[in-house]
Amino acid sequence: MPLSEFAKFVTPNALKPVAEDLWSIYEHEEDFANGVLMILHQIPYEESDTKYPIETLAENEGDCDTFSCLAASIMKAGGLDVVLLYYEAESHMNVGVHIQEAPQDARSDIYSYSYQGRKYYVAECTGGKWQEGWRVGECPEEFEGASVAIITLEDCEQQSPGEVSSSYTSLVSSSISLALSSAVMLQGQRLIISGSISPLREYENVTLYSRLGSSWNAVATVVTDADGRYSYVWWPSSGGVCYVRASWSGDSEYAGADSSTCRLVVIPIYWLILAIVAVVIISVALVRALPTRQARPVEEVESSLQD
Repeated sequence: MPLSEFAKFVTPNALKPVAEDLWSIYEHEEDFANGVLMILHQIPYEESDTKYPIETLAENEGDCDTFSCLAASIMKAGGLDVVLLYYEAESHMNVGVHIQEAPQDARSDIYSYSYQGRKYYVAECTGGKWQEGWRVGECPEEFEGASVAIITLEDCEQQSPGEVSSSYTSLVSSSISLALSSAVMLQGQRLIISGSISPLREYENVTLYSRLGSSWNAVATVVTDADGRYSYVWWPSSGGVCYVRASWSGDSEYAGADSSTCRLVVIPIYWLILAIVAVVIISVALVRALPTRQARPVEEVESSLQD
């Protein structure tokens, strides 16, 4: 099978409930990714054909490529930027995950691969000892320094089934809206994120994500009211151009949906301070220059009288 075909087996939408549960436990990207690996390390290893992550979970067995597709699906569902790493000479696959800071919990040298200016840390998915299993950045000795092919996963969900179900009944499509109380705001101000699910669904979990840079991160999970609406007050802590979206995983009747992405400009406080300082400096300079400019005509009149 061509390497690019593996991306078709990465299905984040189907694994969103797992990602949401993990984010309710962990607060940091590295902890979240290690939590995913702990899940994989509990599944028995068994050689098999490539299959969808839902099948791997249902059958409770798999090998390196099925584990890697499952891990990548959960990590992407959780907003992390991931790739698949294929070691052709060793016929092995694992995951590369990009996190903002170098792994802090690795117990050995840290291994990573660079792609398009981003560093992806090795995440080994095999191994049966979940309490002592591989952590992000750690690499089995036989793969250290090995040549690797990087399989990107941009828009992988568009290439594969968004929902993998054991039911023979097709799920009804749904939609979710998203609105921001402001498109431009100062850092530290509050922002209201709101929207609704259609058709109306009460007591459903909606996960809000934000992206500052290239990685999506979970902001919060909110519950819809009796009218299918949701609302959340957010206090962005970082300045810059941010993007926000909402996601609903669906239920037994309706397929999940993602909202459109909204752009938010958060102006850092220090920008405001610099702007105020600049205005004050310019104002002082103008005030000082004004008397001088007014005095010049008087000097010219006196000079003409003396002549």
